[in-house]
Amino acid sequence: MAGAKARKNRLLVERPLREEPKRLRPGRGRAARSVTVNLAESPLGWLLNRGHLSLRQFAAGEQLRLDWERAALPPVVTMQWDSPPLGRTARLAPEEAAPTMRQLAARRRFEAATRAVGPGLRDIAWRIVCAGEGMRDAETALGWPARAGKLVLCMALDRLADHYRMR
Repeated sequence: MAGAKARKNRLLVERPLREEPKRLRPGRGRAARSVTVNLAESPLGWLLNRGHLSLRQFAAGEQLRLDWERAALPPVVTMQWDSPPLGRTARLAPEEAAPTMRQLAARRRFEAATRAVGPGLRDIAWRIVCAGEGMRDAETALGWPARAGKLVLCMALDRLADHYRMR
């Protein structure tokens, strides 16, 4: 029952597959095939569901993402309504809230984990796990050839799992 309910709540969208122009249907100008995409699925979850990651690697990536979010490192895009303006002439920005002890501890854990991954692997791990970029976008941004990112990400997640002492 829970599986049926989870399937119902997914955000599914029909997307055309990228194909070369010569493979388009004659006279139609549309791709011959399409794929259904779950917009709520993370790139890490997508790789796990298709057998490209082990459960250990997935758990390590989720732990890194959890520390990143608990440290309040994602960009803030909302207005702060903490304090009203002081007067017509002096409009000061509200003081930045002091980070909590949990945020500081999470930040220390996140920084220790990214140090353990190493400088060569840190970029792909952050882009896929924390920023939620797709593999193709991350490979393009890093200037890597296609399908190189998956191998490097697996190495980064293995180092993360070792750092978190996961079996």
